[in-house]
Amino acid sequence: MVVLRAVSAQSDLLGEVPVKAERQALLLEHLSFSYRDKPVLDDVGFAVEKGRFTALLGPNGAGKTTLFSLITRLLATSQGRILIAGRDTRETGAAALAPLGIVFQQPTLDLDLTVRQNLAYFARLRGLSGKEAGRRIDRELARFDMAERARETVRSLNGGHRRRVEIARALLHDPELLLLDEPTVGLDAPSRKAIVRHVHALAGERDVGILWATHLIDEIQDEDALVILHAGRVVARGTAADIIARSGAGSLDAAFTMLTMPAWESSVGGRA
Repeated sequence: MVVLRAVSAQSDLLGEVPVKAERQALLLEHLSFSYRDKPVLDDVGFAVEKGRFTALLGPNGAGKTTLFSLITRLLATSQGRILIAGRDTRETGAAALAPLGIVFQQPTLDLDLTVRQNLAYFARLRGLSGKEAGRRIDRELARFDMAERARETVRSLNGGHRRRVEIARALLHDPELLLLDEPTVGLDAPSRKAIVRHVHALAGERDVGILWATHLIDEIQDEDALVILHAGRVVARGTAADIIARSGAGSLDAAFTMLTMPAWESSVGGRA
């Protein structure tokens, strides 16, 4: 029988990936939130560096979507601070969201508009128009190998191509921080792998901070910055490779299981 030992959140797994203030695309400090007095997030804190892929890994119900809702001001909290590219969301208000791009878990494209029309509409909302909007749309379509699909309606695209359009849309205004909430849910394996690979490369190419929320371990690379969220608390923080090493688990899959296993299950051991 293999016995899995639960790892305490007070252990040395709560390390840091140091990020200089001028390189912080996102900084969260002591962030807490409750729904009707039920705690959902408890003292969450970490930084996302510009030019780096940061994975937010947690099981369903860990609080990832609530955290994204707080960052994007869909929800408000009086507990803790959120800084986007140095702008405090509480002090600066909606202006703090200017450096932010977001890809929600649920698709938000207009299915009956073409790919280019969807992007042009968003560009106008961001204050871009004319030649500059056209230049940026062409740039992103080329980057995502979607130039030949520009005149097709979104309805005619498969799930992977729709996700590419949504990511391209989120990049039109050259954000400093890009949030992606479970962006590969429902995609086939080849589409999922292609998007994961592309967004990893995107971080360095565009010097944009990436915060990628997922419950899928195979989307994370050893060198990625990693935050593991469980039951509303950060239970591990560091690079993926460091968390594996410090946990003694041998793999990220095993470390994740140790950190997110229910207390009653950890006390009786795992299955053989």
